[in-house]
Amino acid sequence: MELKRGDQKIEAYLDNQAVGEITYSDTRGGKWIIDHTYVDPKHRNQQIGEQLVKAIVEWAREEKVKLLPLCPFAKREFEQKSDYEDVSAE
Repeated sequence: MELKRGDQKIEAYLDNQAVGEITYSDTRGGKWIIDHTYVDPKHRNQQIGEQLVKAIVEWAREEKVKLLPLCPFAKREFEQKSDYEDVSAE
């Protein structure tokens, strides 16, 4: 799988086909709001969503911003992974 950063999103590709994405809104105040995570139903249960959340966490660390996960999937990932606390805006 390949992850590509775009304009306020990260997309997941398998065989050059987009199969998922995570998007955020930039508050311009040092915080990104994760507002949507999507994985194509044919590719669910393959850890793609989890990899998208991990990728946006890594990107936030690089950019030195905090993340506010409003998307239910991302919120659950943040609740389950204590190593995301350093970028959590909650």
